Amino acid sequence: MSSLFYERKNGFDNITEEEKAKVFSFCEDYRKFITDYKTEREFAKGSVEVLEKAGFKELSKFDSLKAGDKVYYVNRGKGIFAAVIGEKPITEGVNLVGAHIDSPRIDLKPNPLYEDSGIALFKTHYYGGIKKYQWTTIPLSLHGVVVKPGGETVEINVGDSPSDPVFTISDILPHLAQDQMKKTLGEAFTGENLNVILGNIASQDEDVTEKVKANILKILNDKYGIEEIDFVTSELEFVPAFEARDLGFDRSMIAGYGQDDRVCGYPALMAVANCEKPERTAIALLVDKEEIGSMGNTGMQSKHFENVLGKLISLSVGNYNDLMLRECLTNSICLSADVGVALDPSYPEVSEKKNSAILNGGLLLNKYTGARGKSGASDANAEFVAEVVDIFNKNDVKWQIAELGRVDLGGGGTIAQFVANLDMEVIDCGVPILSMHSPYEVTGKFDIYMAYKGYLGFMNAGR
Repeated sequence: MSSLFYERKNGFDNITEEEKAKVFSFCEDYRKFITDYKTEREFAKGSVEVLEKAGFKELSKFDSLKAGDKVYYVNRGKGIFAAVIGEKPITEGVNLVGAHIDSPRIDLKPNPLYEDSGIALFKTHYYGGIKKYQWTTIPLSLHGVVVKPGGETVEINVGDSPSDPVFTISDILPHLAQDQMKKTLGEAFTGENLNVILGNIASQDEDVTEKVKANILKILNDKYGIEEIDFVTSELEFVPAFEARDLGFDRSMIAGYGQDDRVCGYPALMAVANCEKPERTAIALLVDKEEIGSMGNTGMQSKHFENVLGKLISLSVGNYNDLMLRECLTNSICLSADVGVALDPSYPEVSEKKNSAILNGGLLLNKYTGARGKSGASDANAEFVAEVVDIFNKNDVKWQIAELGRVDLGGGGTIAQFVANLDMEVIDCGVPILSMHSPYEVTGKFDIYMAYKGYLGFMNAGR
């Protein structure tokens, strides 16, 4: 009789030592990867290294495509399209796993540098949904690029090496914070106050009035050859200056920045890298801008995916026409590889336990996300949910299903709705996470490995 029940279980219960070793080995590589590649540009760059090592070649190097060919395309340095051409004609559809590789962070304003009270600071504009107080009084590192006149690109990465200085955003000491603590969190911490401290030594140049600012500019010019005007043509981001670490005495979890959504992006990358001659063309799509609505030419709402898929079709079949692309999209299936909410025992009131994911309970399926009546969600068809579950069961992938918090309390969105608008079957499928959008998110190692197994099984699935 008990076999009739659906029960969530911790994946480490009754796991073999051999399987546990695979989990820990995969997650150690993941931990190092997200420590080394903290921004969308860096993740894309690291992905190219992984793909080329696995035998992938840039799409422009192909005059035609056949089954087994491995190709990739980089979208403006911030996104990756990687595919293994399948045995079946590509017009019969592709198996797509799509994740985003941008994360909440602190961006510089176009004119950021100023001096006040003998301290040089950067003005910032936060990116994505954050709790602003979480970004104060923590060590920050600066990552990104400056594009100088003429097109020269200067990469900046300072704050993560043990020999580097770090940066920080200050907060009021509790002795003087009586008024601050009477306010709501939204009122007490404002975006305009997220100013990053840079330095305090004054220039000896008698001709300048802002001497500390002048000294910072000299340091930047000496090291990177840039001037203040070059901030206008830069993309510079502050992210937490600490590495991802094993969490817990048993090392069963990983704590680190940017796991939303690199904890799904990395397994998707490794799945396509290890995919060999699938029945249907397998694609991993790593996109930008999800945290701000998937807008822009590097986000999922752009035509980029369709354009590159069209190139694949034109190189795979003769006499290409737009109907072939439409036919391919209609016949395609997708896992929207994005994180979900793990049940937090310290805050159980925001979740409905019967429909919540548990940490290390396996790969998470979200039939729908959205908010208040599923608004903004792609609600997966029951037939497709059954198809995905069948794929996971055949590949010994432990999975669970849940919602994104209590009804009417909140909710969220993913790239699934934009994929669905292309007439593809799609379901959200990712890793449960604690402290989502914070500088230090928590995931379970078993779930991460199940994501890899699930995505690989999905890419290899026939239809």
